[in-house]
Amino acid sequence: MADKPNLLVIGGAMSAPMRDALAEVFTIHKLFDQDDQQAWLTANGADMPSVLTDGHWGVRPEIMKHLPNVKMISCYGVGYDNIDAADCAARGIMVTHTPNVLNAEVANTALLLWLATSRRLVRDDRFVRSGGWLKGSAPLTHSVDDRKVGILGLGRIGEELARRLAVFNADISYHTRNKKPESPYRYYPSLVDLARDVEVLFCITPGGATTHHLVNREVMDALGPDGTLINVGRGPVVDEAEMVKALQDGRLGNAGLDVFEEEPKVPEALFDMDQVTLLPHVGSATIETRKAMGDLAVNNLLQFQREGTVISPVPECQES
Repeated sequence: MADKPNLLVIGGAMSAPMRDALAEVFTIHKLFDQDDQQAWLTANGADMPSVLTDGHWGVRPEIMKHLPNVKMISCYGVGYDNIDAADCAARGIMVTHTPNVLNAEVANTALLLWLATSRRLVRDDRFVRSGGWLKGSAPLTHSVDDRKVGILGLGRIGEELARRLAVFNADISYHTRNKKPESPYRYYPSLVDLARDVEVLFCITPGGATTHHLVNREVMDALGPDGTLINVGRGPVVDEAEMVKALQDGRLGNAGLDVFEEEPKVPEALFDMDQVTLLPHVGSATIETRKAMGDLAVNNLLQFQREGTVISPVPECQES
C-alpha cells in the first residue's frame, strides 16, 4: 500500500504529537475513519504488520481475524484485557502496554475519589451553588484519617496508593492471588474476610475472566453499610448490578467509581446518590501522564520496527 510499513490505528489513542512521530516511519491508517470498517479490513488487513490501540478498544476478535500478518500491537494504556495477549504470544505477536508512567496519577485519582466520597464533595458543592448554605449548614461528613483500608490488587499502582495512604495513618491490608512476602502490609487470602475487616476497599486490579465480578454481593455485604468501595481498576471487577442494589438497600455505604461495566454507559440509578462519586474513567487523564503514555506507546512501536525489541511488553510476551 505504501513504501513505509503500515500502521493500523484503532480508537482515539493517537494524539497529534504521536501522529507526527509515527508518520516519519509508518504510513498511518485510522480504522475508525473508514466508512465500512469490515470491508476495509477485508481488503487491507493482511498488509498491517503493526497496530496502535488503547485499553478500551484493544484488538477484538472480529478485527484480529483480518490481521493475519500482524507482528506488533502497541496498547496505549496499562490495561489490555481487550487483546488476547496469550494467543498473541503463542503466535509470536508482540504486545506492549504503558505501565509505570501512570502509577502515580491513578493512585492520586483513587485518593481523590475517596476524599470526595467521604467528605461529600459533590453534594456540598451543589449545596453552595444552589443557595442551600444561606438556609443552614451542610450535614457532617466522615474523616479519612485513621481508617482500616483494604487494597484489592497490590501491584504497581496499589503500592503507589499504599505509600500515599501513610499520610492518613491508614491501617493497610491487601488481597492478591499470591501473598507478597516482601510487602509490609497485612495479607488476606480471602477477599470476603478482607472486606469484613476494613472500612474502605480500593479496587486496583486488572480485568479479564479471572477477576470478573470478583467484588460480588458477598464482598459488598462484608464491607457493609458503613463501608466505602473505590474502583479505579476495571469496571467488570465489580458486579455493578449488585453494587447498585447494595447502595439502594443501604447494605453498602458509599462508592467512588472511575470505571464501569459497560462504559461509557453508567447505571442511572447512581446519578442521584449523594453517597456515590462518579468519574468518566479519567484515572490517568492528565496532560503530563497522557504525554508519557503516548511517548512510551510510540517508542515501543519505533523500537520494534528498528530493532525487533520493545521497552514494555505485557507479561505474556516477556518471554517471546
